[in-house]
Amino acid sequence: MLISETQVRVYYEDTDKMGVVYYGVYPRYYEIGRTEMIRELGITYKEIEDSGILLPAHSLKISYLKSAFYDDLLTVRTIVDTLPVVKFPIKTEIYNQQGELINTGEVVLAFFDSKTNKPCRIPARFLEAMKRHFTF
Repeated sequence: MLISETQVRVYYEDTDKMGVVYYGVYPRYYEIGRTEMIRELGITYKEIEDSGILLPAHSLKISYLKSAFYDDLLTVRTIVDTLPVVKFPIKTEIYNQQGELINTGEVVLAFFDSKTNKPCRIPARFLEAMKRHFTF
């Protein structure tokens, strides 16, 4: 299982008039978490795209448990519990400064060949980097 954590500060632009994080901002926090997770593997999104592979979103599920507020320091925990093949499910948990779980979600990405615009398998280098975090 691959678990990565990164912290995100809630900026004023992320909030509504009441200082609460706007519900539409959470997918951006998920993306920050998964971008940093991929970077921790020694790969970047840019390298993946430059190799001709795209990762469009297939689906998104979000559960809002508690509010986050302006200037909070949130912990974004990104979890991959199954090795991807073509679809790439990524779970996210967001915790507030008190360690309370405030949001959960799952984004399913799909590996796409940019030349054929068709689904494809995970690139070998990416798969090998991920395998180091799984026991078989």
